[in-house]
Amino acid sequence: MEAETIRAGLKSHDKALYIKSGWIRDPYISVGPEKKYYYLTGTQPREGDPREVKNPYNIGLGDKSIVGHQVRLWRSSDLIQWESLGPIFTVDDTMKAKSGKKIAKRLIWAPEVHWLADKGCWAMVHCPKRHSSLALTTGAELRGPWTHPMAGNMGQRHDPSIFTDDDGKRYLLWDNTFIAPLNDSLTSYTAEPVRIDPAGSRPGPDGKPISHIGHEGATMIKVGGKYVHLGTAWSTDQGRKGSYNLYYCVADTITGPYGPRKFAGRFLGHGTPFIDMNGEWWCTAFFNGNVPPESRDGIVSRNIGDNARTINEQGVTIVPLDVRVLDDGEVYIRAKDPAYANPGPDEVQQFGQKKR
Repeated sequence: MEAETIRAGLKSHDKALYIKSGWIRDPYISVGPEKKYYYLTGTQPREGDPREVKNPYNIGLGDKSIVGHQVRLWRSSDLIQWESLGPIFTVDDTMKAKSGKKIAKRLIWAPEVHWLADKGCWAMVHCPKRHSSLALTTGAELRGPWTHPMAGNMGQRHDPSIFTDDDGKRYLLWDNTFIAPLNDSLTSYTAEPVRIDPAGSRPGPDGKPISHIGHEGATMIKVGGKYVHLGTAWSTDQGRKGSYNLYYCVADTITGPYGPRKFAGRFLGHGTPFIDMNGEWWCTAFFNGNVPPESRDGIVSRNIGDNARTINEQGVTIVPLDVRVLDDGEVYIRAKDPAYANPGPDEVQQFGQKKR
C-alpha cells in the first residue's frame, strides 16, 4: 500500500491498512517511551531465511514451518516506514537455555513487548510453553542483555500476555484463559491462577457446550473502567476451518464474573488492539489461511467454513476499531472496515446486530 494511502487512512480511521510486507504471524504493536516510536514484533522466520520470499503463504505449522528461533523487532515513527532493529532475543536467551536444558524445538512464538514506565525497562513474553519466558531489558533500550525475574517459577505458558492495571498492578494471562497477579518485582505470582470465561456457553461441533472465549491469543485491555478480555477462535469452532476471529467479554473486576462472549472482528484472530499516537484504536491482523488470500469482494456474504481462509495479505494489516462505552454503560468494540465488521455466514455463534 502506498505511503499516501496509509497516511490518509490513518487520518480517516475507516478502512483496513496494509502497513508492512513480510512473513509474520501474531503481530504485536506497542508504543514506546515518550510516544516517539511504534514497535512491532511477532512470530517470524529467522532473519535472512530465503523461504520468507520463496514461500510467502507458508502456514507456519508442522514440519515445513518457517517459524524461526528469533524475536525480530521493527520500529516506526508513523506506522508507514519501518526500520529493522534485527533479532533482539533468541531461543538461547530463554531461561530454559540459560539453565543448560536442551530445547528440542528451537522456535519462538507470539512475542509481545511491553514498556514498563515505572521500571524504566521493557518486558517481553513469548512461547512455546515448554520454553516460555518473561524477560526484562536492563534499561530503556529494547535489546539484550536480558534478565529473567521469575527464574524457573513462571511455569509453562502458551501465548502469555502482560496486563498493567490503572494502579500499576500487573497480571500474566495465558492459554484461553488463566490470569494471575504478579508482585511488584515480577519475581513471582501473588495468588493462584484463576480461569476467566465469558458467561454462558455455545454448542460445539460435537454438540458439547463450549464455555471458553477461544483457544489462544488472549489479551486484556481496559475501557471505561471495565476489564475487556479478548480471545481468538475459528468461526466454526473447528481447527483451521472458517475465519480466524477476535471475540471479547467484559467484567467490572479483573477475575470476573465476565459477561457474554461478543464479536469484535472477522479475520482479526490473535490481533492485538492498540491506541495510536493520535488516540485512535486499531487492531493488528495477519494472513492465517491454508490457501492464498481471498478477494474482499463479496466476502461479507461468503461462507468460507470449508477451509482456513482470510482476506489478509501476508504481512501486517491494521484495522480501525470502534471502541466506546454506550449510553447504557455497555462496552462496545467492533471493527469499522465493512469486510471485518460482522460475522460471516460460517460463524456458528449467533450475535446481535452491530450497534451504532
